[in-house]
Amino acid sequence: MTGERDLNALLRDMKPDRRPGIFVFCTIPTDQLIPAALSPLLTFREQEGTTLVIPREQAEAAGLCYAFASSLITLTVHSALDAVGFLATITARLATAGISVNAVSAFHHDHLFVPADRADDAMAVLQEMSKATHS
Repeated sequence: MTGERDLNALLRDMKPDRRPGIFVFCTIPTDQLIPAALSPLLTFREQEGTTLVIPREQAEAAGLCYAFASSLITLTVHSALDAVGFLATITARLATAGISVNAVSAFHHDHLFVPADRADDAMAVLQEMSKATHS
């Protein structure tokens, strides 16, 4: 199953969905196993350590230091992994609104981690972008 590549269709059909909860970014040494009590949404191994994106409650319960308390917004359109310009267009518009974003592309969808205190603003920007593409 291939995803959508057309930029206008992606923007029109993105249907942003905000997931409940606050998510944080943590790092553990690359040679350390991920604690069994954690359920990471994302793991990524870098030279300096393994990044975990987990619910804030899990980080606090595990005593992990964390950064970037964020809300997760999923763009529910099935975007192709080789689609051109989708995230660039979105992140540029969010930047214009003064909203930082950490974007993650997975197999089916793109996911945006935005500051928790700006999540409502980010949703409004995304919904306006989608409506403007319908016109």
